[in-house]
Amino acid sequence: MVTQMITASNIDHHASIPTPLQEIHHELLAEKQVRLWVKRDDLIHASINGNKWRKLKYNLLNAQANQHDVLLSFGGAYSNHIYALASAGAIFGFKTIGIIRGELTKPLNATLQHAQNCGMQLHFINRQQYRHKEQLDFIQQLHQQFGRFYLLPEGGSNQLALPGCREISQEITKQIDCDRYTICTPVGSGGTLAGLSLNTSHQPTILGFAVLKNAGFLNANVSHLLAEHPQHNPWQINLDYHFGGYAKVTHDLTHFVTEFTKQTKIPLEPIYSGKMFYGIFDLIKHNFFPKGDTIVALHTGGLQSDRRNTK
Repeated sequence: MVTQMITASNIDHHASIPTPLQEIHHELLAEKQVRLWVKRDDLIHASINGNKWRKLKYNLLNAQANQHDVLLSFGGAYSNHIYALASAGAIFGFKTIGIIRGELTKPLNATLQHAQNCGMQLHFINRQQYRHKEQLDFIQQLHQQFGRFYLLPEGGSNQLALPGCREISQEITKQIDCDRYTICTPVGSGGTLAGLSLNTSHQPTILGFAVLKNAGFLNANVSHLLAEHPQHNPWQINLDYHFGGYAKVTHDLTHFVTEFTKQTKIPLEPIYSGKMFYGIFDLIKHNFFPKGDTIVALHTGGLQSDRRNTK
């Protein structure tokens, strides 16, 4: 049972908000006369990291308003979303249930052990069953098994994720010293990108970097999320820096992540933000951004104490 009345302000009281904006200095940036800032959402909270905090915020408020005390969602065995949801449940007094893709393997990995330590009930299903996670009859079976719950999609991207992600863009508006710039973000499901594009007080372009192979469907995902929001900033998704697919890495990517972390003291993981930063630097190298441009790269967190994680 929720043990406290939560509001937007006391949810944010648990977080480091606004997160800082940190400028990166690099010889390539100087050569191409481009400025690069990092929006450090990796610092927002120790266990509800990055965009997961932003996506959960208004869902928690909606769950409470509709008198839900159980949250249920889906994820893989290393899911950042499951890790964050379990943490949020422990902090704000919700029971949580994680429907996990794949068979139970003991001992639990660190992600699932953390979730269980936070009180999350873990339920494992095979990959064939998992493909039905959005189907109504499957959801009804879950209600029969677990009772009444508040349903969150895999990754946390729904309409209530958007206002939380819009707040990132609103913070940037107050922190940046120019009116026109490009906000870059990794894209796994599209919710963060859609929310970022809703801040129209300034005129940033939103550039996403798909972390999935064959991810053209992400354009339809974002368009669907924005269907109720005709006023939004321009956006596009680059599909060229997936490095072979979701959670796939290469030597070049690993080397880039290591060197970036060493030079900037900003920790990266290679699944989301590492791919985005690699893409940004490669595009700068090839003059995609004109001289004088300003880029703000959103660090979406996902570090889980520097362990490699997948959605």
